[in-house]
Parts: sequence; structure tokens; C-alpha cells
Amino acid sequence: MSCSTTRTGSSPTGVIVNLGGTSVYHLGDTALFGDLELIGRRNPVDVALMCIGGHYTMDRHDAVEAARLIGARQVIPCHYDTFPVIASDAHAFKAEVEGAGAGEVVVLAPGERHTP
Repeated sequence: MSCSTTRTGSSPTGVIVNLGGTSVYHLGDTALFGDLELIGRRNPVDVALMCIGGHYTMDRHDAVEAARLIGARQVIPCHYDTFPVIASDAHAFKAEVEGAGAGEVVVLAPGERHTP
């Protein structure tokens, strides 16, 4: 049996991966939503990869609240500054998240690696 659907958009999906005892949550192309708190409570997150570019995803202001809701130890911003419409200030995001006590923010340069 096969089925097909016609869609005009996509379904934003996040994924939690546990690698060697480290829990990594990539929020995907999503917006801020209240159940982020439940996700973080049920699956303690060590590192959260979250969009801050806005326009197609949450912006950095909503991402600060998302970081607070999830409660990850570390947050890595992504999906920003690749073209003008998603320009964002990752260092302002870092200051706001850390100022709110919502985790440590690790800002990576393109191609840079991070080990939690």
C-alpha cells in the first residue's frame, strides 16, 4: 500500500540523541512552544542545538526562553547569519541566556567542533 500527500510546508521536528552518556537535543527548524519544558524535564539535556535566526525558525529572543524551558547545561546556537534574512547576534544571545542562568552558550565558528 502506498499513499502520498500534497503539502505546502514542512513539519518541524526535533531529535534527542544520547551519545556515550551525553544527551544532545537538536530542536530542528522549530518555533518556541511550551512543551519544551516537558521535553527537558523528561529527557535531561546536556547540549541543545537551537535556531536563533528567526524568519524561518525562532529568533534569538524566543530562543532565550527556549533555553530556559529546556534547561540544557550547554546551548549551541545554529541556523543564523548564513544570509541576510536570518542575521542574528549570537554573542547577544549568549549574554542573554547566561544572564538568565539558562545554561552556558557555546558560539562556534563555521567548521569548528565542540566536545561537551
